[in-house]
Amino acid sequence: MDEQLFFKKLNSLCTSKEIFDFLSSLEAMSDTMASGALQRITEVEVDDNGLKNPEGVLENEVFRALCFQFEYESSKLSNTGLLNALQALIKLRIDPQSTLMASLLSEGKERLGKGQLTVKNLCALGESLLELEGPSCATLEQIVNHMQEKDIEKWSPREMVMVYKMLQVTVREGEQYQDLLNRLNSVVLNIVSQLSPKFTSIILNSLVVLHQTQAVPLITALCKHSVKHIPYFTGDELVNVLEAFLYFGHREEIFTEALETHVPKSIFTLHPQTVSKVMQYCCQKMILSKPIFDAAAESFISDADRFSTDQIAGYIIPFGTLNYLPPSASSLFRKLETVLHTRFSHFQPRTLLKLLHSCVLVQRYPVNFLPKIFSPYFLQRLQAQPPGLDRIVTSQLTQLFLTVTLECPFYEGPKLLPKYQVKAFLMPPSSLDVHLLKRVKTGLLYLLKKRIYFASEVSTPYFYTVDIEIKLDEEGFVLPAAQCEEVHRRVALCVDGQNRFCINSHNLLGEEAIKQRHLQLLGYEVVQIPFFEIESLQNCRKMAEYLHKKVFPHTYRLGC
Repeated sequence: MDEQLFFKKLNSLCTSKEIFDFLSSLEAMSDTMASGALQRITEVEVDDNGLKNPEGVLENEVFRALCFQFEYESSKLSNTGLLNALQALIKLRIDPQSTLMASLLSEGKERLGKGQLTVKNLCALGESLLELEGPSCATLEQIVNHMQEKDIEKWSPREMVMVYKMLQVTVREGEQYQDLLNRLNSVVLNIVSQLSPKFTSIILNSLVVLHQTQAVPLITALCKHSVKHIPYFTGDELVNVLEAFLYFGHREEIFTEALETHVPKSIFTLHPQTVSKVMQYCCQKMILSKPIFDAAAESFISDADRFSTDQIAGYIIPFGTLNYLPPSASSLFRKLETVLHTRFSHFQPRTLLKLLHSCVLVQRYPVNFLPKIFSPYFLQRLQAQPPGLDRIVTSQLTQLFLTVTLECPFYEGPKLLPKYQVKAFLMPPSSLDVHLLKRVKTGLLYLLKKRIYFASEVSTPYFYTVDIEIKLDEEGFVLPAAQCEEVHRRVALCVDGQNRFCINSHNLLGEEAIKQRHLQLLGYEVVQIPFFEIESLQNCRKMAEYLHKKVFPHTYRLGC
């Protein structure tokens, strides 16, 4: 039978029984047709859970006859017939240790050694070896060495993707295969617009694993191309894309907009791991997307009981980090409390601490769990989990303790021992906008005439650092910053640059919000100087006028 007619008929059949009946009616067929029939069987009989009807396929006489021929005539098969059959039998979960599989694999490797395989054949063999033997398979390196000699521009997108996958597992330390990667990256750049969602995701994942930070044009093109695929990515594919955005530090506004359209309407069908990764992406990029966060809250309220502990943390921590309470906040934190009561001991100590710390950032106080957190047993577990009681962990513990002291006076449980407390909270260097601080200091100097009347970056006894501090006596005189007696009021100026806010927003981040709240409770008069109020002030005089109204709304007098 003519091969073209054979495949046309084969592709119209929808069950293994129809396929076997069709094959029985033929007097003869080529090995390409036979392997094509096996592949068609995998298409109709194999799903995510494996073979739907094992007995109906594996015990069928026609199937057994095909396997017999492939096993005992492997040396006579065409490259295409051999490798297509091998791929199909892997999908049908035939025992990798069987003589059939051993015979096909041995023949494939022999032809590889003799240099008889085309690019398409090499990719098919590589895919089979990855499935059967995993990343430790030594033959994969041999395949990649053969690929180096081929003309990449003649490869199909599928072949390029397969080479990326093989490189992912064969590249060790150093510059091994970097020349091949550079050529591959360059060619793929020209075909990005043709890539399917699956291929886009695989290539981005490979670029992350292979640390291809220098391939900026390709990364940018793939990230932009991924926008149109967002509704069509599987959960795992979207996770790969988000991880690439995070790894390469890429941010695309239209990508976020596409997520805002897709995630809320798909929230109850998306896998919790996918939503958790979307939340992590928003959190690390400081993107406060209310549609995504509101949808994630609803999903958590409905389904949190089936989430892993890491997924629970992944959903909740961004609310604290970005200082946002959704409309369903009361139900959200009630559900979190229920889940914690049930599964408290299942959480890794650092994850649990970070989760509870994020709650206090948005004034949700986990007082029922703090006795356990401050207990010697939990602190020992924290110390035992690498990297132990580092500055991040002790800062979070101290801020939890300070929060409960200042904001929950009714708490009567165990306290955090001084040896676990930090002397000052760790603030990332990027938190303070040095240029903005300098402008405010210049304005204050113009206003107060002398530099002695204010201090900058002042460490307080309460763990926080104040951007600018001004001291006043009982009558409202401005005192020299170094003076400690007769101080009646302390004014803390919080010079909040863009890095203390969510992206494209006037919403203060959780860490800065809690700092300003605590400073107020500690007796400071907190005056916020946000970047969006002063960026348009052109000169020193205008800045001084602004500060006069903001810091001294009525008047001021100098104590000189």
